[in-house]
Amino acid sequence: MSKQTLIQGTIILIIAGLITRVLGFVNKMVVARIMGQEGVGLYMMAVPTLLLALTLTRLGLPVAISKLVAEADARGDRRNIRKILIVSLAVTGVLSILITVSMIALAPLLSQYFFTDHRTFYPLIAIAPVIPVVAISSVLRGYFQGLQNMRPSAYSQVIEQVVRITLVALLTGWLLPYGVEYAAAGAMISVIIGELASLLYMFSMFKMKKSMKIRKGFFTQLKGGRQTLNELLSIALPTTGSQLIGSVSYFFEPIVVARSLAIAGVTTAMATKQYGELAGFVIPLLFLPTFITYSLSVSLVPAISEANAQKKYSVIEHRLNQAIRLSMLSGGLAAVITFVYAEPIMDLMYDSPATASYVKVMTPLFFFLYFQGPLQAVLQALNLARAAMINSLIGAAVKLAAIFALATRPEFGIMGAALGIVLGIVVVTVLHFATVAKAISYTIVAGEFARCILCITATGAGSLYLYTYIFPKFSQSIGTAVCILATIFLYLFLLVFFRLFLKEDAKHIPIIKKWVK
Repeated sequence: MSKQTLIQGTIILIIAGLITRVLGFVNKMVVARIMGQEGVGLYMMAVPTLLLALTLTRLGLPVAISKLVAEADARGDRRNIRKILIVSLAVTGVLSILITVSMIALAPLLSQYFFTDHRTFYPLIAIAPVIPVVAISSVLRGYFQGLQNMRPSAYSQVIEQVVRITLVALLTGWLLPYGVEYAAAGAMISVIIGELASLLYMFSMFKMKKSMKIRKGFFTQLKGGRQTLNELLSIALPTTGSQLIGSVSYFFEPIVVARSLAIAGVTTAMATKQYGELAGFVIPLLFLPTFITYSLSVSLVPAISEANAQKKYSVIEHRLNQAIRLSMLSGGLAAVITFVYAEPIMDLMYDSPATASYVKVMTPLFFFLYFQGPLQAVLQALNLARAAMINSLIGAAVKLAAIFALATRPEFGIMGAALGIVLGIVVVTVLHFATVAKAISYTIVAGEFARCILCITATGAGSLYLYTYIFPKFSQSIGTAVCILATIFLYLFLLVFFRLFLKEDAKHIPIIKKWVK
């Protein structure tokens, strides 16, 4: 089975992530234009409940599987890898059935009493069957990532989005005449079918690679898997704690926002519409660069776990430096583009230029999110998942408290919710960095950090010039495309000029490495 280095594996996931994010944006634009802000609001109100259910089902096992498989593979212990898979599949299988049934049973209660809009019942019911599918897929992804083979994970992401976007317009358009709640349910059904296609691909790759036979002696291995289960849970439970805190806070987010806006005098329908704009339009745009930092996080866990098992501490610091630099550079470009071109982007994508004000307010502090994933991955790989969980808990409490404090005030309204969300992000990222620095005596490379800041600042100044003097000479769509492309080329030039992208870095990129000598 092919194995990639940290950078190679990250780049494979980045390419797949870029494709899936672009397709995801197309998917959101289709949904937004078919269902409108109200339909998107119903869809986005149901999504946090799904994520909470998936967090409980996965139980943090993908990270634990990746870490333990990487360590076992470093020792050449194939027998233990098989046992890890069997125990993980058994646990997630049982949990997925229990949680799916619970979600269907609780959907009337959630829609009637927790959310301010009872129509969320339909998307909640529609999405429940995806839980077992995602649970099994996550185990297989953790296995492949532990072997530092990122291709199956990358390709499965693309397949899931292609299938989803193929079906979403058909299903939402077909069900819209029955009401926006049915259209939102149709969008959820497209998610289920996309995830099922992804699972079938992952399973076929597992069989094709002839990795190992799972069915043979399944129950025998399961009976003797108590130690493996304990090892998995010792990593998974603290990891689940962090994820669960994030999912619980996300679950309560639309509830707190809706209740806070009601206190501020906003009607139920308007609150649903405003939350749909914030959670369905603005936040996905700001999350766009996280496909890079997510790719880094996935690659970092097995890479640092392997280095930690072999006591190569200099390697850990080197890989963390690589991750921080790439996070800053990718996040910096995204921050410049979303801040400067917020209005034309929101107008072209969602026909909602007014939401550009949220983008401009959130972008500077949202920059902190791009460091959060890699830092948390390092904490998990160093057996500091409990510390990450505590940091996440503090951030979640700050976020929900800030949302309530600000969104209940009429002068802030939904903007108060936006400020509360970014404040929580800043708190968690700062705490994660402080914990990592204490654990491995990590220090920032000051010269490299300063060059990154200069590169981002210079690109920001250049993009402002383009938006002020070049953009008005074209139509909105052409002007936006020309200016964003010019900004990207300027940024790439400055990366080379400030020696932030070197020949050694280019040698790791699959497409161009053969041209670099």
